[in-house]
Amino acid sequence: MKKALVLFLLAATFIQAQDATRFAEEVEAVQKKYDTLWDSSKETTVFTGSSSVRIWHNLEESFPKHQIVNSGFGGSQASDLLAYTNELILRYKPKKVFIYEGDNDISAGKDSKVILSDISRIISKVREQNQAVKIVLIAAKPSIARWNLKRSYKRLNRKFKKMSKKDADISFADVWKPMLDGRKVKQDIFIEDGLHMNAKGYEIWYDAIKPFLE
Repeated sequence: MKKALVLFLLAATFIQAQDATRFAEEVEAVQKKYDTLWDSSKETTVFTGSSSVRIWHNLEESFPKHQIVNSGFGGSQASDLLAYTNELILRYKPKKVFIYEGDNDISAGKDSKVILSDISRIISKVREQNQAVKIVLIAAKPSIARWNLKRSYKRLNRKFKKMSKKDADISFADVWKPMLDGRKVKQDIFIEDGLHMNAKGYEIWYDAIKPFLE
């Protein structure tokens, strides 16, 4: 039974990775944007991952002292970022990388072990280019739309935190706790879909992430 489960998870991961081509146009658009904006002579910080990063529209302006590349691509999972690590991370030779993946993975029914495996492979690829790169894993956020999956998200975040404790060059940015009001998720920090954040939500992210940049 266990063997069958492992084979199913491996097959699901393979299918997802193969389907990463659905993001080809979006990834190309990110590259074209930074062909003119990115200055290779300056130290670079990359923020990447799914739509919560992609639609952080004032990300660069929020941290004006840093050259930031926002290579988020909507709807992505960790396996998709793994497929595009070269185009979305390595291309910019970053000194620091913020990764937000796991949100869509959990929603798609992926086990946290599969997500951690993909994240570990991404980190390994980044370190092949530069061993000194600092990695910041952004916690999977709570949301109104996916509150029924909160236990799975909390389990994944515990694993992210554990990973950061084992590696001095990996940090864990906890956006989960500040997005809560007691034991419930705050209701006024999301747009109409109950999943993506409004300006108030991104203010929380800014406060949680700022210590890892400044």
